[in-house]
This record gives sequence, C-alpha cells and structure tokens, in this order.
Amino acid sequence: MRTYRSGSVCNIANLRGAIPVAAAILVAALVFLLAAGGAAAQSTVRATTVAEHLTTGFPLVGAHERVPCETCHVRGVFKGTQKTCEGCHGAGSRGSSVTMPQAHVPTTQPCSTCHNTTTFAGAKFNHLGQPAGSCTTCHNGTTAKGKTPNHLATAASCDQCHRTTGWVPVTFNHSAVVPGSCASCHNGSNAKGKSATHLPTAAACDTCHQTSTWSGAKYDHRLAAPGSCLTCHNGTTAKGKSANHLPTTAACDLCHRTTGWTPATFSHSGIATGTCATCHNGSLAKGKASNHLPTTAACDQCHRTNAWTPATFSHASVVATPCATCHNGTMAKGKAANHLPTTAACDQCHRTSGWTPATFSHASVVVGTCATCHNGSMAKGKSANHLPTTASCDLCHRTDSYTPATFSHAGIATGTCATCHNGSLAKGKSANHLPTTAACDQCHRTSGWTPATFSHASVASGTCATCHNGTTAGQGVEPPADDGGVRPVSPDQRLDAGDVLAYRDHARDVRDLSQRDDGTGQGVESRSDHCLLR
Repeated sequence: MRTYRSGSVCNIANLRGAIPVAAAILVAALVFLLAAGGAAAQSTVRATTVAEHLTTGFPLVGAHERVPCETCHVRGVFKGTQKTCEGCHGAGSRGSSVTMPQAHVPTTQPCSTCHNTTTFAGAKFNHLGQPAGSCTTCHNGTTAKGKTPNHLATAASCDQCHRTTGWVPVTFNHSAVVPGSCASCHNGSNAKGKSATHLPTAAACDTCHQTSTWSGAKYDHRLAAPGSCLTCHNGTTAKGKSANHLPTTAACDLCHRTTGWTPATFSHSGIATGTCATCHNGSLAKGKASNHLPTTAACDQCHRTNAWTPATFSHASVVATPCATCHNGTMAKGKAANHLPTTAACDQCHRTSGWTPATFSHASVVVGTCATCHNGSMAKGKSANHLPTTASCDLCHRTDSYTPATFSHAGIATGTCATCHNGSLAKGKSANHLPTTAACDQCHRTSGWTPATFSHASVASGTCATCHNGTTAGQGVEPPADDGGVRPVSPDQRLDAGDVLAYRDHARDVRDLSQRDDGTGQGVESRSDHCLLR
C-alpha cells in the first residue's frame, strides 16, 4: 500500500507529474521516518512540507496544516488540484468529504467571504450584495434565525426595521401603521406600552405621542370633560396646584387654559364684596403698591376685577382732608409746573370728576391784577389782534368770559377813533360809507354806530347831490306838508319812504338853524336854499 506522507513529494514544481519517481521518494521518506521513529522527526518533515507548499500558490494555514496530503492529492495526482474552497468542499468533490450541507444558506459568494481555514463554525455572513427584501430567504427559522414567537405582527421585510450588523437596535417604520392601532403592538408585551403612571385615558397612543419618541407628548385636552382637570393634575400624574396657589375649590379650567397655566383669568364672580385683600396681600396675589394712596378702603371701592387701571377713586369719604394730602405729585397728580400761583385748596376750582373744566374763583383777585395770570403762559392773555392798550383787563372784560367785552372810551382822545376802528383792530368804515375825512366821533357815538347824527355844517352849498344820489344817501323829494314851504326844484324827483324820513330830519335841522337866527328872515332863506337838491 502506498503512502504519501513524505514532505518532499509535495513539491509539485519538482515532480512535474512523474509518478514513479514520486512513489520512490515517498517510499524512501516513509522508510526514513520509520527509521527515525519519533514524533520530532515527523513534525520536522511536516513543517518542511507546509513551508514548501507556499511555492504552489496555496499556502497551508489553519486546518489545512493538519490535513494529510492524499486528502487533496488523491492517488498521488498533483496536477489540477483545486485551489478554491468550493473546488474541494463542493458537493461530489473528490478532494474532501467536508462539503457544503444542504441546509447551508443559499449563496453564490465564495466560502472565504464568510468562513476561514481554521474552522467552519463561527462564520460571519456578509450581507453585501443581498437583494433588498430577501432576508426571509435565509432568516426563516431553519436556515438562519427568523422571527421570534413574540415578534410584532407584520408582513414587512426584515431590512425595513433591522440592520445586518445586528437585530438590535431596531428602527420601526410607522409609515404603514393605521392611525389609532398603536396598542396592537404597544401592549407591554410585543412593544413598550403604557407606564404604570400613565394618565388614565382610552385615547389612542398617536393622539398625543409621535412615532419618533415617547417624550414631548402633547395631551389633547379636548378629550377631557370640563371640570375634570384634577383627575390628572393632582401633583403626581401631572402638575397640580403650587404651594402658593390661591385658596380655592374651583376647577382648574375656570381660570386656566389648556394651552398653558399662564395667563390665567380669575373669575371674581363668587368673591364677596370687600374681601379682595384676602388674596391681594402681596403674597398670593398682587397687593397695594408702595406708593399707593393711604387708605383703609376695600380694593373694590376704586378698582375693578378686570384690571387695576383705570381706577375710580371715591372722594365721598374725603371730608376734611385737604386734596394736597394725596395730590402732591407723588401719590397722585399734583399741580402742574405752569399752574397758577395760588395757595387755595384744589377743590375751590377743580372737581373730583376731572381736573378740567376748572372754575376759577376771581373773588379774591385784586382789581387790575388780571395780567398776573392772564399773560399767555399761565392763562390766556391778549390775542395778537387785541386793541393796543395798557388798560387792565377788567376795565373791559368780565371774569365769567372774555366776550362780550365793554370797551370804555373814557380815555380816548377826540378824533382818534380810526386808530382802532380801521377794519382790523376794530370795525371801521363800511364800503358804502359817506365819503368823508371827518373823524368818526363827529357823527357816531361810543355807545353804538347807530343812530348817527351827520353834521352838514361843513357841506358846501349846492353839493347835496354828491351824497344824496340815491345810493350813498336819499335823492331829492317833495317834502311833506310840515316842511316849512320847502319844495324840490324838479317835481318829478321823489324819495322813497326811508328818504322821506331822512328829509324830514334834514329839514328839521335846517329849521332849527332858522330858529336860532335873530328873526330877520335870513335863516329861512338859507334853509330854503340848503334844501333845494341840485
């Protein structure tokens, strides 16, 4: 029986397929080994064989170091020996009895992709190149580990949630999950469910939670019945009343909103009148400010429940207390910087309903001192178009109003009317005034423009028609019976009713002149001539 254990015969490069020579060498090597007898010699030969095998391009490493040469070189045939794993370990191979089992993972990848030469066990499968969604081809519970009995019920491919590096951690894709069906998996067995301290609710998980994380959940308070806040907001399940909360048995939602604890709107509807300070004491709720008016009155006498301001102060209880006790510019509004200089109490002029309008009492004001206040700064003074005068205000004006004013012409020099009566400062001549250069006071009186007495003394004889032209003054008339015998030059010249009256007055003036004559008749003649309209 031939043996091929000699290391020298494994030098394929030298043998070149020469079977007789190889056989001889093998026999010699066997005899040598037997003669040497001993494990040491045999080990030396084996080491030599492994070293020389490097020259073939197939190094003997791992388990291959211990495999007999004839396992691969059957019947001493060296030529054509396979160098790949599957060449020897394939089904029907003559080189090795250790072949890929039928239950092996179906793959077309080389053995060395997962296995090494030390042992077949502990192989690491390289998922590179595996088609997406084909995991169950191997992971079916037989060929490779598949779904566990408590796996989530799903028809999704493994690689939608798992990674090839390990089963866990796993990322579940909730995109295909029907809304409201979270508890199908999140029941505490298949997947994490409600905790022991979870809010009591029958709502679906996704009503409050997101698929990305449990934390940061927003509770939908629309599901909660009004007045049932304390079911959860008890300080354990959810935040409840703070230690400094107002003492109340009212439901949370009477004041608070589901969007946030603040701002809260307190309902004062059930609060007894005058008990504000029970809460508004500066600790439980805002109380009096440090600059509050000194008072023992209840808050609701001045303030309203909807806001601190505006507040309506009741002056009813202010009896003998001077206004300036509070109205000092600190506690309450006091005198303005431009206030009239006075030591009088506020309420002599002002009312409790408002600073304005104020009624100033001029009773204590000394006559002629108006301008002390009425200087245009403290109080209204002379206007820009006021008559030029140094007289005291109260000579013309009254304390109850600027108008009507009574101007005193007592100190006005005769003939200086036009100084003021120029149409700007005061009323002047009208557009249809008689053409004259005479001073106003020759005809008019200071008590009124009308009636006016025209003096014909300076009118030249024969110039009557200059004014008596029917526009400026009445035209020629046939005088009435008591005219003293005066007749117009032309009978067709007539006056209207108004001019008749004017003529009578004019004739009477002329008659008065004649009566002042010495009785020679010259006055009558002159009256006749004066009354003839030319």
